[in-house]
Amino acid sequence: MTTNPITKDYSHFEDLHVGQVIDLGKTKLSKKMIIDFASEFDPFPFHLDEEAANASLLGGLCASGWHTGALSLKMLIENFPSKLASAGGVGFTNLKWKKPVMVNDTIGGTVTISELRRTSSNLHWGIITLEFDVCNQNGEQVMAMTLKNLVDVRNPSAPLKEQQI
Repeated sequence: MTTNPITKDYSHFEDLHVGQVIDLGKTKLSKKMIIDFASEFDPFPFHLDEEAANASLLGGLCASGWHTGALSLKMLIENFPSKLASAGGVGFTNLKWKKPVMVNDTIGGTVTISELRRTSSNLHWGIITLEFDVCNQNGEQVMAMTLKNLVDVRNPSAPLKEQQI
């Protein structure tokens, strides 16, 4: 029985399985998107000014890595098979920005569930581990990340289970 009436029709811990792959879909980054995000959150010249960006190591205006991460999370939420009964993030590791995302690049990729485990401190939650593999339109990896998230458990009295790849 679901303990949270708001998420009763969402995917819960019990609905997920290790090895499950979620296709992120695709997002094309415009110059305006890159500059707007950078203006507010990451105002380095190579994210804001084409002349400075062209003279930089990156060779052109590119998206902030944080922008790539934020878009990847948005794509995950929009493309998850059904809404996820998420209780919030726990943290991330292994974040790697492998290649810059330039103006007019299209990013997409997959997220794979690599581990599921119940929390021992609060049986209402499970922890899902997600492996992000984000690529550009040429199939080149632009970002990788491991993300852990709390997910509501439909039946907290069920036995603890743990799955791992």
